Amino acid sequence: MSTTRPYSPGSPEPSGASGASTGRQVRTLSLDGQSGVVPLARDFARQALYAWGWLPAATADQRAAAEDVLLVVSELVTNACLHAEGPETMEISCDNKVIRVEVSDRGTGQPAPRTPHRAGRPGGHGMFIVQRLCLDWGVVRTPGLAGKTVWAELGAPA
Repeated sequence: MSTTRPYSPGSPEPSGASGASTGRQVRTLSLDGQSGVVPLARDFARQALYAWGWLPAATADQRAAAEDVLLVVSELVTNACLHAEGPETMEISCDNKVIRVEVSDRGTGQPAPRTPHRAGRPGGHGMFIVQRLCLDWGVVRTPGLAGKTVWAELGAPA
């Protein structure tokens, strides 16, 4: 888990390109000013998973991997709604090994799993879930600009 690195180890830093040269597929959804952003983001991610062949899943492991992606999307967008004035955009990208979810918002806070984690307590489980399901996650801030991008990466199903 990372809350300081903008990109996971070994990942090339995005250059703003669509990923065509790296085999990476990218989709972006504007959420600024939208209502019902959590189901909107989940539906958008589900459509991407179908387009990229993650769904329909042929095995239980593949179905679980797709459901994990949808849960991470829900958690990151919900956190932006609750703690950061709402999400502006969500980007989801995929290559053969990793799927990456990025949610940008105008918030200044730093997301972190609640410690100690108390499973019986309501609320506060979002980043704990993200930490458990993902290979890595972190926050990108652009100097001089308000807001941040929270990213998370999950492994592709076998």
